[in-house]
Amino acid sequence: MQRSILIIVVAQLFGTSLWFSANSAADDLLRQWQLPPAEIGTLTNAVQLGFICGTLLLALSGLADRYAASRIFAVSAVGGALANGAFALFADGLASGVPLRFLVGLSLAGIYPLGMKLVVSWEPQRAGAALAWLVGMLTLGSALPHGIRWLGTGAAWQAAILVSSGLALLAAAMIHRLGDGPHLQRRNNAPPLQLGRVLHCFTRPAFRASALAYFGHQWELYAFWTLVPALLLQAGLAAPGSSHGAGAAFAVVGIGALGCIAGGVLSRTAGSARVAALALALSATCCLLFPFTVDAPNWAKWLLLLLWGASVVADSPHFSALSARACPPEMVGSALALQNALGFAITMGSIQLGTRLVGDWGTHIAWLLLPGPLLGLLALRPLWREAPERG
Repeated sequence: MQRSILIIVVAQLFGTSLWFSANSAADDLLRQWQLPPAEIGTLTNAVQLGFICGTLLLALSGLADRYAASRIFAVSAVGGALANGAFALFADGLASGVPLRFLVGLSLAGIYPLGMKLVVSWEPQRAGAALAWLVGMLTLGSALPHGIRWLGTGAAWQAAILVSSGLALLAAAMIHRLGDGPHLQRRNNAPPLQLGRVLHCFTRPAFRASALAYFGHQWELYAFWTLVPALLLQAGLAAPGSSHGAGAAFAVVGIGALGCIAGGVLSRTAGSARVAALALALSATCCLLFPFTVDAPNWAKWLLLLLWGASVVADSPHFSALSARACPPEMVGSALALQNALGFAITMGSIQLGTRLVGDWGTHIAWLLLPGPLLGLLALRPLWREAPERG
C-alpha cells in the first residue's frame, strides 16, 4: 500500500474511535446516570445529528471543496478530541452529555468524508480498493472503544473515552503533516462553487442509484453497530456488564474491517457495484436468519453474527467510489458530504426504533433492519447489472 494511503487509513482509525466511545461505557452510564436503556440511542443519535449538521454545512456551502481537505480533517480531529474528553471528564447526565456528543458528531463530519476525499486525491484510479481500507479503519475505529474497554478491564469508564481523544489528536498531527494529494485539486480558473449546486448531482442516474443504495445500507449499518451488545445478550452470548461482552462486541463490529478489505480486493476484478450488491445480499440474509437462531448452538450464533458484522459494512466504500466517479471532479468532497448527511439522517430513525424496541422484540429486532439492504439491492440494480467497472 502506498505510504500516503497508509497514513490516511491509520489516521481514520484513530479519528473515528471518537464515534462509539460513549457506547463502550453504556452499562456504566445507564447505572450512574440512572437512565433507561433506550437513552443510549439518544446519546448515539446526538453524534449522528452533529455529523448530519456538519456534513450538510460542508456540502451545501461548498467548504469541503474550497479548503484543503487535510486542514479540515486536522482541525476537526482536534475539536472532536476536546469535545470527547469533555464528555469523559465533565458530563454528569443527558443534559450535559448530549450537547458534547453532538459536538463530537459535528467534528466527525470533517474526518470521515474528508478522509474519503483525501484517499481519492492520492489514488483516484483505485478508489474502490483504497476506500475499502479507509472504511475498514472506520469500522475498526468504531469497534476500538469496546476493545480498549475489554483490555482495560477494571479501569474507570472514562479511560477508554480519553484514550480515543488522544488517538484523535495523533490523527490530526498525521494528516496535517501529510497534506493533500496531487489529484482532484481545483483549477485556478475553476468557477466558484455555488450554494446548493451539489444537489444537481442527483440528476445523474449513476449517482442517484449509488446514493439511494447507500441510504438503504445506512438504515441497517449504524443501528446494527449500536445494537450489537444487545444482540449478544439476546443470543445468550454475553452477560450484562461483562468484560467478555465488550470483547465480543469488538469482534462482531471489528470484523467488518476484514470484510471491507476483502471487498476491496474483490472489486479489482468484479467491480464496486457487484461487490456492494453481494454485501447487501449477505447482510440481508443475516437479518432474515438471526431470529431463527434462538435455539441454535452457540457456534452457529457466532458464525452468523460474524458474517453479519463482516458484510454489513463491506459495501460502504464502494458506494463512495461509485458516487465519486459519477459526479464532477470539482464537487467530489461536497457530493460525498451530502450523501453522508442524508444517509446518517436515516440512521437516526433505525437507531431510535431499534434501541426502544429491542427489549420487546428480542432477536426479532433484526427484521427491523432487513428493509435497508433489500431496498439497497433494488436501487443498485442498474449498476450491478452493467459490465464490471474496476474498483
